[in-house]
Amino acid sequence: MTQLQPLSTPADARISVAVITYNWPPALALVLRALALQSELPFEVIVTDDGSRDDTRMLLQEMARDYPVRLVNLWQPDDGARMSRARNRAIAAAQGDYVILLDGDMVAERHFIADHRAFARPGCFVQGSRVLTDAALTARMLAGQRTELGFFERGIERRRHTLRIPPLARLYARPGQRQRGVKSCNMGFWRDDLIRLNGFNEAMTGWGREDTELVARAFHAGLLRRDVRFSALAFHLWHRTRKNVVDNPNDRVVDDTRARRLVRCDQGVDGHLAEFVTPPVDLRAGHVAPVAPAHA
Repeated sequence: MTQLQPLSTPADARISVAVITYNWPPALALVLRALALQSELPFEVIVTDDGSRDDTRMLLQEMARDYPVRLVNLWQPDDGARMSRARNRAIAAAQGDYVILLDGDMVAERHFIADHRAFARPGCFVQGSRVLTDAALTARMLAGQRTELGFFERGIERRRHTLRIPPLARLYARPGQRQRGVKSCNMGFWRDDLIRLNGFNEAMTGWGREDTELVARAFHAGLLRRDVRFSALAFHLWHRTRKNVVDNPNDRVVDDTRARRLVRCDQGVDGHLAEFVTPPVDLRAGHVAPVAPAHA
């Protein structure tokens, strides 16, 4: 079993945030606002779009006017839910050493980036948590452009996840290989590790399980998981869910990966590296089109 090792240390790593989105500009605007208000800014934010309409592109061009860090927009045609492919394009395009995966409905607390850096370790990936908001609270957050919530806020589930207590967080973050609770809506990986794992498995389309399959391969490669509770907080905006999929074919891919103890997938990030040998354009440089793949 080969132990994967990143090339940088947490203190000097450049952090890329890969935000996946699909046709919800108001939520994306709030997510990007929260990242712009961080106590420690990331090196770049990459918005990877799984086929949204033009209103998402126009939002990003508007926000780029005064955005505080490098802002990139990647777009692929809408051909069903291709989250693995969208995330892989962001990983391939990332200029940072460490990649935080964040969903386009996850509003980061202001110490989110600093906390991810604090818990990054060689040979590990970070699994963060989320605060669940109900429909009414989500509407209030979007209307008021609110990026912070308190413990006593109405409309919260998993209320404990609103508490930022770094000393307590360190107790939860002991490295291990726990299988449950994998959520790519808030995760941090060394980019070097993701490249060696070949990123997400693009054979998996439709809803869910691509994050579980990635973590299974990471464990086979010797990586350990650090759970972060009481730090790296993020607030999940309410929306209808497709979580209860019956007979999901992606489950069979996960089972096969575990049975064969695979480390790399066949269809992964390596299919996109050549596209981004030249880094994609920073939207702040002017009004430019999103980077669409040559072969979608």
